[in-house]
Amino acid sequence: MNDFTDALKFIGDNVSLLWELTLDHLALTGASMGIALLIALPIGVWLGHLHRGSFVAISISNIGRALPSLALIAIGVALLGIGFVNVMVALVVLAVPPMLTNAYVAIDQVDPDSVEAARGMGMTSTEVLLRVELPLALPLIFAGVRTAVVYVIATATLAPLAGAHSLGDIIVDQATYRLPGVLGAAICVAALALVAELLFAALQRAVTPRGLRAGRAERELSAVGPPAATETV
Repeated sequence: MNDFTDALKFIGDNVSLLWELTLDHLALTGASMGIALLIALPIGVWLGHLHRGSFVAISISNIGRALPSLALIAIGVALLGIGFVNVMVALVVLAVPPMLTNAYVAIDQVDPDSVEAARGMGMTSTEVLLRVELPLALPLIFAGVRTAVVYVIATATLAPLAGAHSLGDIIVDQATYRLPGVLGAAICVAALALVAELLFAALQRAVTPRGLRAGRAERELSAVGPPAATETV
């Protein structure tokens, strides 16, 4: 309990330092997520629309999850040198698999009857994708983005090992900041991850079509079942 109290005291005494490192942490996270989104979503959505490439999507997901981020950073030091770009590439590799897999599965599993109805109305393949499949798939796509952003925020603490800056500067330097500093920085990282999770959960709910939300509520209500009847005398 004393260690936790000391960690909170460290946060209060070092607001400016923690704020500066938090901005560095967010910059690294934002750059990595932006590039990963540009790579993962178009590929996943297009493969799902074609209903092909499940082996590619699943294999990329498995490989990405199996590769340790620290190993990727170490390899990147030899290829890219130390600094921001090296860590960003490793975080992109970490973020792509969950987003690619979710995008593929989300589009691939859209109700076939809805797709056939859209085609029967004369929609082109592109219109079916943009006006039918994507709106119905957005909740699951955003779930993949939520998972990826939490992974990236947590793993960005390794940045100082490759010469970049993040809240990990404090975590890996226990000799200077002692245990209260390490715990204080870890609390800040956890808070960032929690805020990101809540923010993307709200966005996921906002982009979910009203019909899907109503259908989900009805399914949950039917799963609970009708209220028990009370016997009256």
